[in-house]
Amino acid sequence: MAEHVIALIDCNSFYASCERVFRPDLMKTPIVVLSNNDGCVIARSADARPFIKMGAPYFQIRETLRQHGIIAFSSNYELY
Repeated sequence: MAEHVIALIDCNSFYASCERVFRPDLMKTPIVVLSNNDGCVIARSADARPFIKMGAPYFQIRETLRQHGIIAFSSNYELY
C-alpha cells in the first residue's frame, strides 16, 4: 500500500511576491495586493508593513499609499 504525503506551504507575502516576479522593477518599491473589487489589503510586501495594516480598506488608505510611495495591485488569482 502506497503511503500518501501531504505538504502545506505557507509563503510570506505570497501574492505580493508573485506580483514582483512579473514586475522586477518593483523589487525595492513597497506594494500591497487588494482583495476582489479592490476592497481591502490581502497581502503586503515587508517594506509596506510598517505603514499599512492587513485587511485595511482601500478607500481608507489611499492617501497613506501615496504618501509612502506604496503601489497597490488588484488581485490576480490566475497569476497566483
